[in-house]
Amino acid sequence: MFNPEEISSRDFSSEFQFQTSRSSGPGGQNVNKLETRVTLRFNPSNSQLLSPEELDRLLQKWNNKLTNEGELLISSEKHRSQLRNKEETIALFLLELKKAFTDPKPRKKAKIPKAVIKKRLDNKKKLSEKKSMRKPPKF
Repeated sequence: MFNPEEISSRDFSSEFQFQTSRSSGPGGQNVNKLETRVTLRFNPSNSQLLSPEELDRLLQKWNNKLTNEGELLISSEKHRSQLRNKEETIALFLLELKKAFTDPKPRKKAKIPKAVIKKRLDNKKKLSEKKSMRKPPKF
């Protein structure tokens, strides 16, 4: 139905908004002076690159990740440079996009081995005997 590779290969860069702020990550004195944390803002509802079906799927999958304004926020402060953090947020966005359009593998029901069933029933029988031995005798 959806092709995650094709969707993530589209150029969303024109729809990104970047915001910088001071980072708490590595960098020594650099942390106090420069704004190296980068936050990517993406509003799927305003996207021109997504079809209505794709938009519905994204809104459903990202339901808990969107802000009240309907924006997806992705931040990175892992690196000392603003450029590397910006690249990191774009990579994280593309990863989230791929995950949203990848269908989960169907679960294959496994048959329970006979030995496991026998062991469980034996344990139940032993526990039952133990508890019945605790009861007072009947006269």
